[in-house]
Amino acid sequence: MSKYWSDKVKSLKPYIPGEQPKDKKYIKLNTNENPYPPSPKVIQAIKAAANGDLKLYPDPEVEILRNTIANYYGIEKDEVFIGNGSDEVLGFSFMAFFNPGKPILFPDISYSFYKVYANLFDIEYKLVSLDEDFNIPLNEFLKENGGIVIPNPNAPTAKYLEVEKLKKLLEANVNNVVIIDEAYIDFGGESLVKLISDYPNLLVVQTLSKSRSLAGLRVGFAMGNKELIKALNMVKNSINSYTIDRIALAGANAAFVDNDYFETTRKKIVKTRERTIESLRKLGFKVTDSKANFIFISHPKIYAGELFKELKSRGILVRYFKDERIDNYLRVSIGTDDEMNKFIEVLEEIIRT
Repeated sequence: MSKYWSDKVKSLKPYIPGEQPKDKKYIKLNTNENPYPPSPKVIQAIKAAANGDLKLYPDPEVEILRNTIANYYGIEKDEVFIGNGSDEVLGFSFMAFFNPGKPILFPDISYSFYKVYANLFDIEYKLVSLDEDFNIPLNEFLKENGGIVIPNPNAPTAKYLEVEKLKKLLEANVNNVVIIDEAYIDFGGESLVKLISDYPNLLVVQTLSKSRSLAGLRVGFAMGNKELIKALNMVKNSINSYTIDRIALAGANAAFVDNDYFETTRKKIVKTRERTIESLRKLGFKVTDSKANFIFISHPKIYAGELFKELKSRGILVRYFKDERIDNYLRVSIGTDDEMNKFIEVLEEIIRT
């Protein structure tokens, strides 16, 4: 620990991303990436944007992309905020809407970046325990709080909450911002974006990393009441007015324009997910219901930690968390049909030995 570090840095426990080993070629099912490449129109747009205009700053208002997203969801441009990936949008949101001394609430088994941001910005938090089946008990979010963050579908459990249930949560927390993190919503869920005009306390956060195959481009966005978006812009412009570069803007915009490609790849992933779940259950695996591009699995006879090691030794990467209550589960991203066939084949070999 360096003597030059601030007290804040010394206290941090940063987010740990999924491993990216380079020792050999793996079937990579550990970071919830899309197994299919971006739309060809995205590649064309990026190539066209790689021109002499790169000498100029990008549009700090991100106006073209905001218009595109607004038109796509049937909302107004001023109800859209763009950030450098949804992680940045979430970080700005913690600064914009939550106050020290007023504990916020989020699930105990969830995206670990929530704890990181709370600690970074000195925001107290209380964890709401999932039930024994990993469901989020929404009644526990009706207590006094300084704000709420709920991922829907949840990660790593893949479980989804219906819109009507979340409406009750919004109605019970009219004085605090409720952030619904919809990173995986396109794989079978229904977005709450249609409710932002009815609930000024609702902020919906999404990303282009998953369903639109742009994890390498880093573009996320939030949708909500204009006053919420104004606050996000105030935070952004107090840190970096140019968070989205010209290349990213061009690619992200094209990803929304080519809706046919998006629908095709999204549906392929959902179909592969359902087939994989069926195969795993036949092998004796417990698989939680999933509306995401990943599944959460456990086997009654093989400990998850050992299964993780065996899969890796055979060239398949999945995500293993050593955390309490989920240390006998693996999170598995949905790959192509060929990749998932190989995954099932290798699991059958491991189970037999």
